[in-house]
Amino acid sequence: MASLNEWVFFGQAASEVEEYRPAEEKRVKGAPLNRLWNHYSDPSQQFHAGVWQSEPGCWKVSYSEHEFCQILEGESVIRDEQGNERTVKAGERFVIPAGFVGEWEVIETCKKIYVLFEPAP
Repeated sequence: MASLNEWVFFGQAASEVEEYRPAEEKRVKGAPLNRLWNHYSDPSQQFHAGVWQSEPGCWKVSYSEHEFCQILEGESVIRDEQGNERTVKAGERFVIPAGFVGEWEVIETCKKIYVLFEPAP
């Protein structure tokens, strides 16, 4: 049984930052630096939660996981394969279902809380 000592508070988590750029073959525009603070992963490695940030740029995405997002700062445009797009800004919360394929374009440096669930194969 989990105790309060095992809870993860994002503002107090001592997570290491992981910095990366989207893979060259996925880049559409720019080579934005992404930063990831993964504050929690469950023992099965199927559930993760943390904070992500990216500089402006655009890249192709293909989701095998379900992701809840809460945009904290900035602005992005997310496009699907059919050309539909949605602008997301600070304060918005949404879920991207597994199977989504499209593009993520950061217009203004974007920071979000993410919660991921990756179904077992």
